Amino acid sequence: MSFDRELQKRSNGHCELCGSEDDCAAYLIPQSPAAKLEHHIWICKTCQSQYENPASADAIHWRCLNDSIWSEEPGVKVMSWRMLHKLKQLDWVPDLLDIAYLEDDVMEWAKASGDDKNPDAGVKHLDSNGNLLQDGDSVVLIKTLEVKGATFNAKMGTVVRKIRLVEDNPEQIEGRVEGSQIVILTKYVRKTT
Repeated sequence: MSFDRELQKRSNGHCELCGSEDDCAAYLIPQSPAAKLEHHIWICKTCQSQYENPASADAIHWRCLNDSIWSEEPGVKVMSWRMLHKLKQLDWVPDLLDIAYLEDDVMEWAKASGDDKNPDAGVKHLDSNGNLLQDGDSVVLIKTLEVKGATFNAKMGTVVRKIRLVEDNPEQIEGRVEGSQIVILTKYVRKTT
């Protein structure tokens, strides 16, 4: 079902985030409780692409959030609040987040994306040199390790491909050595490039 006509009328043909008239379309807000009209916004391609890829976000462009966070439309508030959390590193954003008000149900909807969670606050797995490890990385053992419950030792210099991070323990990873899945301490590995 297309809500284009209703959204254009509601927004006067302007992006509901930045006010642009160029290249706008209906957009279903991610993690919406339903796919009704109120769960869509009229958004330009620039806002949509930068929302979906915040690494490409232009800080000047997003000054528009100073206005859109106060919209009467809950969906616009949700998208504004989420984008502000994606831009938390900008000096003006925390102040705006502090004064922004969203009704309880709108806040619950906004938080459904997890954008308010600090990605840096999670468990970090670091190798012996302090490099960040991620699932699927390859590492080299920097020490010969005795493998408990096995008849072999994991030799220094062994490359372990496609590691898996142990979620709740930043000092452990899992990997396959000589056909066996083993747990390895991160202080005994070096990430390969």
